[in-house]
Amino acid sequence: MSEKWPTAITDIEPNRVAVRGYDIAELMGQVSFGSAVYLILMAELPSEPVGRLMDAILVSSIDHGATPPSVLAARTVASTGASLSQSVSGGLTCINRWHGGAIEDCARQLGQIIERAGGQRSRLDKAAAEVLAEMKSRGQRMSGFGHRVHTADPRTARLFELAQQAGAAGLHVEAARAVERAFDAMGKELPINVDGAIGAILGDLKFPYEVMNGVFMIARTPGLVAHVVEEQTRMKPMRKVIAGQHVYDGPPRRSMCSG
Repeated sequence: MSEKWPTAITDIEPNRVAVRGYDIAELMGQVSFGSAVYLILMAELPSEPVGRLMDAILVSSIDHGATPPSVLAARTVASTGASLSQSVSGGLTCINRWHGGAIEDCARQLGQIIERAGGQRSRLDKAAAEVLAEMKSRGQRMSGFGHRVHTADPRTARLFELAQQAGAAGLHVEAARAVERAFDAMGKELPINVDGAIGAILGDLKFPYEVMNGVFMIARTPGLVAHVVEEQTRMKPMRKVIAGQHVYDGPPRRSMCSG
């Protein structure tokens, strides 16, 4: 008989499923999906404000149009007649260092700035400037700043607002602001983008670096499912999926506050 191996995630017994010790039937209808994601990754349930913050993080990255590499890949695979799972997995394999990975990279870089500052808020501006100068000399780039589409990422301010409300905005968020100020002092307009905001917030929530890319994968999967199904149902097989050649024909702009 083979030796048993340990897992601390989910316990399955007849008529019972327990995630991190919590009965899943009890969690259902009581906690949000963001809270459940926090639980399974961090082994504890978050406070209600942090749970709402996790929901916002997942919503913020659910989709970003038809041009990201993961979407182009998923649609291309779907165009060959592949199944939903094959097509979505093809998209997920594109989420790596240069697509989605800025979240982890930014969090690590902000951690270096915090370490350089000795964990002191008053020294973050100086530390940010020094780290950026060193990165520039090595030909490296700061992740999570600037965007190919947005000059002011509309998701960033909202995430930071919710982080403040949840009491989750700490040194990583402040270090991100210090980096933004350092770029301004250099004459570069490189505001924090959504990846930088998520990296800073997850850093302050003490998420391990190695799961941060996974948070982005969890968030983006529903969008990939939608794109694959649309490709399968609206488009001709084996077409050339060309970036930037799409045209939006969905619902017009609407608001949660209207009506």
